Amino acid sequence: MAELSTFQLHAGDPAPHFALPGVDGKTYRLEEFANDPFLLVVFWCNHCPYVQAWEGRMIDIGRRYLPKGVRTLLINSNDARAYPEDRFESMVRRAKEKQYPFPYLHDESQEVAHAYGALVTPHPMLFDRGRRLLFQGRIDNDHQHPELVSERYLERALDQALSGKPVQPSEVPVQGCTVKWLA
Repeated sequence: MAELSTFQLHAGDPAPHFALPGVDGKTYRLEEFANDPFLLVVFWCNHCPYVQAWEGRMIDIGRRYLPKGVRTLLINSNDARAYPEDRFESMVRRAKEKQYPFPYLHDESQEVAHAYGALVTPHPMLFDRGRRLLFQGRIDNDHQHPELVSERYLERALDQALSGKPVQPSEVPVQGCTVKWLA
């Protein structure tokens, strides 16, 4: 487990470009989401127990906030050789099995994770229409016990952004499994 707050990007910084394959066979680019008022990029994977614990809540957030103008996408940047559960074919299966309501993208080279400064999985980052960072942090304050959650950091940031208010705080330490970097 890691709890980290030394971020590479900060509020107001632009979203780095990407062109990544999705589990649906399409290639996704940052500019394809230009019509979406908000873009939620979440660094993700299959094997991490934190991701697995937050997975249902993330699916729910993706479904509830899409009609409000928040496009969500997940990016798996983990070293799939060292972590076979994170291989592309496993990503395809997981997205289908869990009925992901968002694109699930593969960053095999890890260039996108480096550009965004991804630290852990999950690592959510919310960008405005101009693709400037509004928020990054954790989903909520209790990954293991949804019934004990008292702080919904990501939902608060989404609600503030949607209502046109400044997102405060713009950073919350992330918690999860460290990104599994290539050796």
